[in-house]
Amino acid sequence: MEAMRRWVALTAVAPVAWGANYYVTRQFLPADHPLWGAALRALPAGLLLMALSRRRPQRSWWWKSAVLGVLNTSAFFVLVYVASQLLATSVASMVMAVSPLVMMLCAWVLLRERPRVAHVAGALTGLVGVALMLGTSGTVDLMGVLASAAALLASSVGYVLSKRWGAGPGVLSVTAWQLTWGGLLLVAVAAIAEGAPPAVDAAALAGFGYTAFVATALAFLAWFAGLRHLSAGTVGLIGLLNPVTGVLLGTTLAAEALTGRQGLGMGLVLIGILLGRPGTRRDRVLTRSQPRPRPTVETTAPAPPTSP
Repeated sequence: MEAMRRWVALTAVAPVAWGANYYVTRQFLPADHPLWGAALRALPAGLLLMALSRRRPQRSWWWKSAVLGVLNTSAFFVLVYVASQLLATSVASMVMAVSPLVMMLCAWVLLRERPRVAHVAGALTGLVGVALMLGTSGTVDLMGVLASAAALLASSVGYVLSKRWGAGPGVLSVTAWQLTWGGLLLVAVAAIAEGAPPAVDAAALAGFGYTAFVATALAFLAWFAGLRHLSAGTVGLIGLLNPVTGVLLGTTLAAEALTGRQGLGMGLVLIGILLGRPGTRRDRVLTRSQPRPRPTVETTAPAPPTSP
């Protein structure tokens, strides 16, 4: 149980960092360059992790890492960037709260991982909370919602494929290569579609630093490590911390109003996370079946901070 709690805590770093990333993107990054915004998030993170890993993909992992790069990096980052610019911080992150159900469905189809009753109950409770919060958000940009929904679909398929294919040459190496593949594709497309990179001031430079190294390099390492050791249903519910973080930052830093219904909805989201908490036989087997890490750079990446 103690080992599982550690994996849950590590995995939680990712959705908290992603929830904060909506605020950073909306407040500090240029709104009219979504492709360059996504590229400058992905490629620096991939190159940093590649420098730490120093390993190349082997055999099928050349094409597997490229596929994951398109789903988890290229498509996901562009769509999230667009959603972050079109939607309020709280709304953008709340739409992504549907991802636990989508991940459970993908895991059922691709992994034959039948969702537990507690996972489904937690996901549905979280959805009710999301509905309450969205119902009080005023005018919502439809294109922003569609972009956010497409992002969660692409990432859910990518995350479940990552779990199905395993860690391959190691979590650090696989994460580095998919970010690099996705980043290179984004740079090529951005150069054609948007021309030269946007000019950035000091605030935007700091924002890109956060998105690349905290919300991407650190967060993706934590997330994929969690997918390796916990069930997809458990990881998906931990992802509900994303909208909670987005709402809290939107109200405390961006002066977005938080109504009583939104507060109740946020409480239901947290209850949903608790309903699907690990502790089942499946999660214990997943944790115990992992080989002990060897003392190499692949398994000794810097530990994430206890708070984003």
